[in-house]
Amino acid sequence: MTDQPPVHEPTTRRRQFLGRLSLPERTFITDALRTETVGGMLLLTAAVVALIWANVWPHSYESVLDYRIGPSAPLHLDLTLATWAKDGLLTIFFFVAGIELKREFVAGELRTPSAALLPVVAAVCGVAMPAILFALVNSGSGGHPGGWAIPTATDIAFALGVLAVVGSHLPSALRAFLLTLAVVDDLIAILIIAIFYSSGIKFWALGLAFAGLVLFWFLHRRGVKGWYLFVPLAVVVWALMHESGVHATVAGVAMGLMLRCHREGDEKHSPGEHIEHLVRPLSAGLAVPVFALFSAGVTISVPALREVFTQATPLGIVTGLLVGKTVGIFGGTWLAARFTRAELNPQLKWADLFAVSVLAGIGFTVSLLISELAFPHDLALADRSKTAVLVGSLLCATIATVLLKLRTRHYRTLCEEEDQDVDGGVDDGVDGGVGGSVDGDGVPDVRQQDEPARRLPREGFGGDD
Repeated sequence: MTDQPPVHEPTTRRRQFLGRLSLPERTFITDALRTETVGGMLLLTAAVVALIWANVWPHSYESVLDYRIGPSAPLHLDLTLATWAKDGLLTIFFFVAGIELKREFVAGELRTPSAALLPVVAAVCGVAMPAILFALVNSGSGGHPGGWAIPTATDIAFALGVLAVVGSHLPSALRAFLLTLAVVDDLIAILIIAIFYSSGIKFWALGLAFAGLVLFWFLHRRGVKGWYLFVPLAVVVWALMHESGVHATVAGVAMGLMLRCHREGDEKHSPGEHIEHLVRPLSAGLAVPVFALFSAGVTISVPALREVFTQATPLGIVTGLLVGKTVGIFGGTWLAARFTRAELNPQLKWADLFAVSVLAGIGFTVSLLISELAFPHDLALADRSKTAVLVGSLLCATIATVLLKLRTRHYRTLCEEEDQDVDGGVDDGVDGGVGGSVDGDGVPDVRQQDEPARRLPREGFGGDD
């Protein structure tokens, strides 16, 4: 009698967590993270330059930060260079974040509830736990609870810059998890800034900004093209949002979310993909590094470092980044996986996710921004908060580097396996490998086994929608 497979096997198969990405998704992740990695290196460089400048020539640094430029009428745009970097250049960063969010909801990990659950839970817990720890540390008489949001953000560019420095061959599934986590983290940070750090709302300006956003959406949906039309409109919307009292970066996010990120007809790339491809280098290569140059310059001294570990506010920030982020992300992911009966990729260990959780504790760009927003009338406290952000991020980067280095050989093996094409050498993700594949499809062997129906990588830099 022929043996029959158990009837219950298909229904009890557990969903795999951090499994191998599809080739199209891996191609998109690789392209996106390549730009972020370069931006992370520039960000690290800008931060170092800012620290040297602020400590060696402090008066020069302060005079540059306080230099005003811009028209005072009609929308009070005579701003300091530091404010232009914080409210202006970072809008470009949040514009790209808005496009990333839209793409994730349309074609990325967040498009299906089952796939989105783990990174969303990880991001929410990774925001909640640092805030709770900060509040506990600052619950006494000398604390400042208003800075609770400072340690809640993850800086993906800085994290990837660290990865580039240590040379870790982190598997694409872990990189994708880190990117998706950071995207959801950005969304939460945007909501926090819009809700808790906006004041003195001018509803006439907010209404006009909203009308400008509606016009932006209408023109885009009608297929109108031309940077000479949309760039001036975007500047007007940004200026009105800035005047309204709502933080100006919210305008960037809103416009990013309005772009269409799915393809229609014979389009090779959606408008959102195309614009992100053009603007991402500007964000990662200019906007964020310049912001870091004008924000990371804090005085470093023995007393200042002592205050980080003895005063409630900076100690709460360091604790939130190092302990809160790690426990929140790792604990939230582990609990969600247990609750949904998701099975970890057998090629990885929970220790790998723990290392990534520590790496996600690097909170730089948005944390520095919130430090200024939380204490606008206490510059000394804002500077101590920035110092704590730098110290906490450095501790997370150092510990994560050690943890990832312990697994570098295993990661390298996994990456080689993902790219190996026996017929054509090692696939480079573009044209089928070093030597060219005999069958001409350019798809690594493990992906032909996993996805026999999906043998061709998607074209260009965009994602399948």
